[in-house]
Amino acid sequence: MYRIDSHHHFWTYSAAEYGWITEEMVELQRDFGPSDLKAEISAVDISAVISVQARQSLEETRALLDIANRNDFVRGVVGWVPFTAANVADTIEQFASSPKLRGVRHILHDEPDANYMLRDDFNRGVAALKQFGLVYDILIFERHLPQTIEFVDRHPNQVFVLDHIGKPRIRAAEISPWAERLEELARRPNVYCKLSGLATEADHRSWTAEQLGTYVNIVLEAFGPKRLMFGSDWPVCLLAVGYRDWVCFVEREIEKLSDAEQERIWSGTAIEAYNLGPTSGLTPS
Repeated sequence: MYRIDSHHHFWTYSAAEYGWITEEMVELQRDFGPSDLKAEISAVDISAVISVQARQSLEETRALLDIANRNDFVRGVVGWVPFTAANVADTIEQFASSPKLRGVRHILHDEPDANYMLRDDFNRGVAALKQFGLVYDILIFERHLPQTIEFVDRHPNQVFVLDHIGKPRIRAAEISPWAERLEELARRPNVYCKLSGLATEADHRSWTAEQLGTYVNIVLEAFGPKRLMFGSDWPVCLLAVGYRDWVCFVEREIEKLSDAEQERIWSGTAIEAYNLGPTSGLTPS
């Protein structure tokens, strides 16, 4: 079965550039490049990946596209552009000339203003994506779901992908109101969701498969396999789970589904959402 990791990061580490990597995150305080990831995915039969920005700069967007152009297993890039800039459409057009740019995002959950995504200038920038066929990845905490629903409703023809199932409060064992709000967001057919980031939202040292499985079942019920895609969030996931262990966890959680439904989660949904094109020229690792 062809498998895609729809969410991972590359970086050349420096404390100044990656301030969100705190002193407690020693596992992440080093470089992570294509050869590191290739070793991880080859060991678990994942054939391709989508690289996602980890800092908000055009320099990183360029760097990710350069990596993608030099590595066939990188099928797409989710970069960053300055959405609130008056000339953002011109900037998007420059990057959209690269066929591997498949989406963009802004790190909304770090904005001091919880309603940042509802700003008019931000929404003007997001509205410009449709003409270039680009996806918008939504990175939020669960408390931002009400604003996210309003934000998505402003762009009914834009494709959205919710990262990390909306980051529920797994560490606190909270289900509600995340589950109800997630279900409401999932009613929008233009929204997809990544099955990623769960272990890092739980207690890093004491999470259990049973605990995470509760959240997997909820997101499966809300989005269904046709709008759910696998993601690792590597190397951030290493704070709580190894790459192979995360893949094995997902395998166990979705083995109850039909082969066709599993195929959607492993690759079909990502191919559709990000318009990645045919996979005939690529074989499983």
